[in-house]
Amino acid sequence: MIADGVSEDRDSARSGENGVEWLLRRLREWGDRTALIWQGEAWSYHRLCDHAETCLGEFRREDVQPGTALAICGDYSPAACALLIAAIGNRNIVVPLTTAAAERRDRRLQIAEVQAIAELQDDDKTVFHKSGRALGHELLKRLAGSHAPGLVLFSSGSSGESKGAVLDFAALLGRFRKPRPGFVTLAFLLLDHIGGLNTLFHTLCHGGTVVTAPDRTPDTVAATIAAHRVQLFPTTPTFLRMLLISEAHTRHDLGSLEIITYGTEPMPPATLTAVRKALPRVRLKQTYGLSELGILPTQSLSSDSLWLKLGADGFEHRTIDSVLHIRAASAMLGYLNAPAPFDADGWFNTNDLVATDGEYLRILGRRTELINVGGEKVHPTEIENILLQVENVKDATVSARSSPVTGAVVAARITPCRPEQADELKRRVRRFCQERLERYKVPAVIQIIEQDQHGSRFKKSRAVLED
Repeated sequence: MIADGVSEDRDSARSGENGVEWLLRRLREWGDRTALIWQGEAWSYHRLCDHAETCLGEFRREDVQPGTALAICGDYSPAACALLIAAIGNRNIVVPLTTAAAERRDRRLQIAEVQAIAELQDDDKTVFHKSGRALGHELLKRLAGSHAPGLVLFSSGSSGESKGAVLDFAALLGRFRKPRPGFVTLAFLLLDHIGGLNTLFHTLCHGGTVVTAPDRTPDTVAATIAAHRVQLFPTTPTFLRMLLISEAHTRHDLGSLEIITYGTEPMPPATLTAVRKALPRVRLKQTYGLSELGILPTQSLSSDSLWLKLGADGFEHRTIDSVLHIRAASAMLGYLNAPAPFDADGWFNTNDLVATDGEYLRILGRRTELINVGGEKVHPTEIENILLQVENVKDATVSARSSPVTGAVVAARITPCRPEQADELKRRVRRFCQERLERYKVPAVIQIIEQDQHGSRFKKSRAVLED
């Protein structure tokens, strides 16, 4: 069994006084290399580390003690990155919150029992606030007593209240100890997301450069890649489709790009094919990770394939009834506001349906999103891939709609690229689907909307289908 190895990995990740001294030393060792480019200004590793030491001084003045639950409200600015590095060294329980989560901020501060808030202003200065709370949740108290840095990450909450996952930050960071190449990397995924944190620390731990964009529109992102010769671009399938539809890749020189990694949601085959055609020299790599577990090592079969192999460095995986289960050294301690999701042996049910072919897997989508049409199982991603091939369809989201006859029918919400008479677009969509799908899979309900169908994380949000 690999379970003993998983325990050894966790112990190794915590080695040293608090398991993160190696991180602070390594960042300092990169010296005058450029660590961060923010608003066109380059910050060296020395300068970023000096700023982190200044933050530690601010912690002492503001009485932010080790073990304090500290919210950092910002997004990839030098101060936000320095605060994060300092908080890890200070053994705080870090709760990253971005401006995109402002409407849910108060509730998340309450759930995470945040005691201190580091608020980043427009000029990147930090303002501290105290909440007067004390840690009451057993997981937080246990983490604070372990003298290790902690992390609380919240789910998007698209299907209900956001769940707060409590993680050992030292265990998460341990995977970056092994030397790897450092790339000039665009910071696209948000800092309150496991993918964003993975981008930041993978880049910094290997001497790369984190490049920030003023906003996340296709033209701005493409212009930033061109201006700073970005090599690695971690993003989502939704954004890649937006990039292609906007044709921003034709207006800016993306010749520096070597790798695009994509994850957070299933990639539509039609989108993957279009990206390969538009950027033929770029290697495409599918990633897989969860806030509850961290980011797994992956190997795509090829740039034009949706099959991937999951690595075993600190992770085990198995499939039960076509559902992926994972056991990880970096697994969270538990949720703050939901029951523990692990079985007695530490396995986590991802609820992701997968197809298998030898060592390779293909992620099909969430089991909970399956539509039961008169006993026939339909997965939304299959229908969405067909819909996205219809001319003048910018985005499509599929879900179940109740039916007194079949129990449920397929419902689709369509966003067009350009204005078109709604009835004509619906007719074209139905005709296209009827030629390519079994009858029960053809959308019985079609709605035409103008707004985007993704959240701030550029991930398809099925919640928009709710009436």
